[in-house]
Amino acid sequence: MAASPTITNISVSRTEAGAPPRHSLLVRVTHWLTTIAFLALLVTGLEIVISHPRFYWGETGNSGTTPWLNLHIPASRDTVPTGYGYTMPDQNGWSRYLHFEAAWLLVITALIYGVGSLLNGHFRRDLVPAPGQRSWSAIRAVFARYLRRAPDIEGAHTYNVVQRLSYLGVVFVLFPFIIWTGLALSPGFNAAFPWFVNVLGGRQSARTLHFLDTIALTLFFLVHVAMVALTGFWTRTRAMITGDTRSKEGR
Repeated sequence: MAASPTITNISVSRTEAGAPPRHSLLVRVTHWLTTIAFLALLVTGLEIVISHPRFYWGETGNSGTTPWLNLHIPASRDTVPTGYGYTMPDQNGWSRYLHFEAAWLLVITALIYGVGSLLNGHFRRDLVPAPGQRSWSAIRAVFARYLRRAPDIEGAHTYNVVQRLSYLGVVFVLFPFIIWTGLALSPGFNAAFPWFVNVLGGRQSARTLHFLDTIALTLFFLVHVAMVALTGFWTRTRAMITGDTRSKEGR
């Protein structure tokens, strides 16, 4: 005998109600702290870039040096030759202070997340692709589902292989590199650990790499938000706040 819709709905609701949180408390707290730190770093970093929107390669670089990359935007300092007849408001002072504070928030949050995720098995369980996902066909299948805008049933309770690889790249490559290149810009850190900067090609090279890594992280952030919006913004956001994955009808 087929189960009635009422009994089926009650059974599903009970199953969802008894399911573990979509994200652990550690992941949820560090996610939002990282979001706050990243947005603060992004805004203040933009203000810092406006003070000298030119990038060089090597140890030194100044207004009289041919830039490796020129953003061709007005600067907030009249000593930078931009070709514009005016300068932007100079917000360099508070921007550098807040940038430094937000960077330490990011570093401390990353350490808590990293150590906690190693101890509770989050990396192994949730981010390392399962044996059946470690193939190009599995990756193509996820992208095909994205292109068809088909519902990601698996993604409601776990990460698919594209998400896992993306998060691994951010957690173990992009974020460590942004911290490394940021520390390389500190004169005190440069004096104490010159090899830490020299391996990047010099302080100006570190600044250029820091900027390029910021672009990569910003693109990830925008794609991440877009995918959350396409797959159910409020449901996904609620899951990252409370851990609850149930839809409005399921509750």
